Amino acid sequence: MKVLTQVRRIGLSALKKALGAVGTVRFIQQFDSGSGDYTKEKYRQPNFTLDEIDAALKIGK
Repeated sequence: MKVLTQVRRIGLSALKKALGAVGTVRFIQQFDSGSGDYTKEKYRQPNFTLDEIDAALKIGK
Protein backbone atom coordinates (compact mmCIF):
# COMPACT_ATOMS: atom_id res chain seq x y z
CA MET A 1 0.00 0.00 0.00
CA LYS A 2 1.33 3.42 -0.92
CA VAL A 3 1.49 6.19 1.63
CA LEU A 4 -0.51 9.34 0.94
CA THR A 5 2.54 11.35 -0.16
CA GLN A 6 3.30 8.72 -2.81
CA VAL A 7 -0.31 8.65 -3.98
CA ARG A 8 -0.33 12.45 -4.21
CA ARG A 9 2.94 12.53 -6.16
CA ILE A 10 1.82 9.82 -8.60
CA GLY A 11 -1.57 11.46 -9.03
CA LEU A 12 -0.12 14.89 -9.74
CA SER A 13 2.32 13.34 -12.19
CA ALA A 14 -0.54 11.61 -14.02
CA LEU A 15 -2.53 14.84 -14.14
CA LYS A 16 0.44 16.78 -15.47
CA LYS A 17 1.04 14.14 -18.14
CA ALA A 18 -2.63 14.15 -19.21
CA LEU A 19 -3.45 17.85 -18.84
CA GLY A 20 -0.15 19.70 -18.88
CA ALA A 21 1.00 22.03 -16.13
CA VAL A 22 -1.66 24.71 -16.69
CA GLY A 23 -4.45 22.14 -17.00
CA THR A 24 -3.33 20.48 -13.79
CA VAL A 25 -3.46 23.77 -11.90
CA ARG A 26 -6.90 24.57 -13.33
CA PHE A 27 -8.14 21.10 -12.32
CA ILE A 28 -6.86 21.45 -8.75
CA GLN A 29 -8.38 24.94 -8.40
CA GLN A 30 -11.84 23.43 -8.84
CA PHE A 31 -11.69 21.84 -5.41
CA ASP A 32 -12.42 23.70 -2.21
CA SER A 33 -12.55 22.04 1.17
CA GLY A 34 -15.15 24.58 2.30
CA SER A 35 -15.80 25.65 5.85
CA GLY A 36 -18.51 25.58 8.46
CA ASP A 37 -20.83 22.77 9.48
CA TYR A 38 -23.00 21.80 6.52
CA THR A 39 -25.09 19.39 8.59
CA LYS A 40 -26.16 22.16 10.99
CA GLU A 41 -26.54 24.81 8.30
CA LYS A 42 -28.73 22.78 5.96
CA TYR A 43 -31.47 22.58 8.62
CA ARG A 44 -31.20 26.19 9.73
CA GLN A 45 -34.33 28.12 8.90
CA PRO A 46 -33.94 31.55 7.32
CA ASN A 47 -34.91 34.39 9.61
CA PHE A 48 -36.89 36.63 7.24
CA THR A 49 -40.19 38.34 7.88
CA LEU A 50 -42.99 38.15 5.32
CA ASP A 51 -42.54 41.88 4.67
CA GLU A 52 -38.84 41.34 3.84
CA ILE A 53 -39.68 38.49 1.48
CA ASP A 54 -42.38 40.57 -0.19
CA ALA A 55 -39.99 43.52 -0.63
CA ALA A 56 -37.31 41.26 -2.11
CA LEU A 57 -39.77 39.78 -4.59
CA LYS A 58 -40.91 43.25 -5.68
CA ILE A 59 -37.29 44.27 -6.38
CA GLY A 60 -36.95 41.35 -8.78
CA LYS A 61 -39.94 42.47 -10.90
